[in-house]
Amino acid sequence: MAKSQEELSTLKRLKNHYRLVVMNDDTYEEVVTFKLNRLSVYIALCTIFVVLVGLTVSLIVFTPLKYYIPGYGSQAERREMIQLKIRADSLETQVKYKEAYWNNVKNVLSGQVPVNLDTTQINVPEAEKSVD
Repeated sequence: MAKSQEELSTLKRLKNHYRLVVMNDDTYEEVVTFKLNRLSVYIALCTIFVVLVGLTVSLIVFTPLKYYIPGYGSQAERREMIQLKIRADSLETQVKYKEAYWNNVKNVLSGQVPVNLDTTQINVPEAEKSVD
């Protein structure tokens, strides 16, 4: 029961009305008067924050300002980098194949290749003799 009383008091505090008056310091004349409550101020500040963040993000995403962000290049540079990465990967695999080939050639010439002898016997049928 105590928790619901706290929630009610918090909600009541958010809905209390306040008056914000802007006055001229020399003449004490009221220039502007606002009637506010804490909830409306909170909602207004959150809305302004979301709108500013949205405008900033859209300004960066939809304009050429995005090219000034470190690590973000133009589309042509990105495409060229991808092509260079693909070429480097293919060259790396070709170098590995060449190294394996030359290692095999070196092993064959030095006699280090183990030879697997075929020791199974093949049953060859005897040739039929013809009687003539």
